[in-house]
Amino acid sequence: MLVELRLENYAVIDNVAVEFAPGLNLLSGETGAGKSILIDALTLLLGGKASSDVIRTGADKAVVSAVFDLEGKPADMVAQILDANGLNGEDLPLILRREIAASGRGRVFLNNQPATVAVLKQIGPHLAVVHAQNESIANFDESARRGLLDTYAENDSGPVAEAFAQWRKVGGSIAELEQDEQNRLKLLDLWTFQSREIEHGQLHAGEDERLETEKRVLANSEKVFSAAMNAYNSLYEGNGSAAASVRSAEKNLEELARYEPKFEEARMTLAAARISVEDVGASLRDYAGGIQSSPERLAEVEDRLALLDRLKRKYGPTLHHVILHGEDVARRLGDMDNKEEILRELHQQLAAAAGAYLKQARALSEKRNHAARNLEKLVEEEINDLAMKGHFKIEVTASEQEGHWSAAGIDQVAYLISTNPGEPLRPLEQIASGGELSRVMLALNASVEAGAGQSAKKKVNASQRTLVFDEIDSGIGGRAAEAVGKKLKALSHTSQVLCVTHLPQIATFADHHYLIEKKELAGRSKTTVRPIHGDQRTEEVARMISGAKLTEASRKHAEQMIKANA
Repeated sequence: MLVELRLENYAVIDNVAVEFAPGLNLLSGETGAGKSILIDALTLLLGGKASSDVIRTGADKAVVSAVFDLEGKPADMVAQILDANGLNGEDLPLILRREIAASGRGRVFLNNQPATVAVLKQIGPHLAVVHAQNESIANFDESARRGLLDTYAENDSGPVAEAFAQWRKVGGSIAELEQDEQNRLKLLDLWTFQSREIEHGQLHAGEDERLETEKRVLANSEKVFSAAMNAYNSLYEGNGSAAASVRSAEKNLEELARYEPKFEEARMTLAAARISVEDVGASLRDYAGGIQSSPERLAEVEDRLALLDRLKRKYGPTLHHVILHGEDVARRLGDMDNKEEILRELHQQLAAAAGAYLKQARALSEKRNHAARNLEKLVEEEINDLAMKGHFKIEVTASEQEGHWSAAGIDQVAYLISTNPGEPLRPLEQIASGGELSRVMLALNASVEAGAGQSAKKKVNASQRTLVFDEIDSGIGGRAAEAVGKKLKALSHTSQVLCVTHLPQIATFADHHYLIEKKELAGRSKTTVRPIHGDQRTEEVARMISGAKLTEASRKHAEQMIKANA
């Protein structure tokens, strides 16, 4: 849900913050007040194209920001996308900010983390969808068309996606083995060389770390021997050694404890300390005794480390990675040697994977076709209520050719419409009128909501985005406008809806009404946005009914309409 939208130095707006709420949010105002500016700004935050033309005259940059409160499926999807792009996806609510500089360069931030427009485009469909003049169709691509139908039908495409991934995996293994002969021979030579080089090294895990330690000792054998022996003498061997001092104190405490028993515990503590000192001393003596100053061994260690370093530079970064690489190329060589047998097995697996995929895809396609027949009837009824005497059809085209397979199945989904009697059906994206397009999208969303069962409603509600309708009332009035208002109201029960309108029949259905005004201050135009309630709202609806000149009749009419549609 969109919680807040803020604009700074954007077009004729110097600084505006609008707090939205659940339900139906209506934006109204006089022509030219800038009602669509808010929608344009929101489109930028969803990954839309930016231009320095939107910067308010005299400002260095324009800033648009929004706060989205997410839960359920949208929150999970957004978190996955952010994590995949190296961004923290756990912080909620989600704060988006986009800066457009006069120089043409801009910046994007997600929860105060630098991001890119590409990331906005990825998360945008999970936040909001804008149905504006020819804007919504840009987001209504093949994936969106198929997804809307699947939402209505409660289709789960997960098994199809899993089967497709398995088929692709087996196909990739076959392609790797079936490279052309020249490339195969090149790879064979390369892998053979790498395998022999690594095998010749006779590598052992952790060997480089052990040799580095041995090298340090050999290179500093005199210092190491001297340090060990000095420590040994201080602890055990010398006249004033720690062990001798502790032993003397222990005897005195033993004598003292004969008269004062409470010192027995102290004597035992000293005895334990003496044993520890003697153990450390013995370890140091043994270690020093094993130190050998051997230039020959040092040279051997350095040569061995040089070999290991060279292998790590080529196959590393660690000795463990080198060993793993050697095992991998050995396996690949084994596959090459058994190429024909492996290929036979892989082709059998590929055929089985293809069969499993088609089984799942055909079942999904059948569900889509059945759902399409039901949904197109609902949509046609809806659009006919919206002053569009048209015919609507959903066309599901399945192709079992491998080139048309995808993780979403084998179907292409097209939405066709004829907006006038006698006209042929054409793809929805070819509708000329943006107002008609917005109404069709409203009918589609309302039909999906109305046609789904109660269990599906819960699913739809868990995955809804903010739905934005701009200029949806273009070219309609009277009963059609009232029907649009009712459908927006019904849709707002499970989705947050934002709608820009100039019709009072629609405005009276609002749960929250915002007035957009443009005034002249200090010789400059300035647009403001404020929520209106009570008498202020009645006045605005009356203005929408009668124009600039308000009458008592228009006020009473507005009051009656608001009361009737509350």
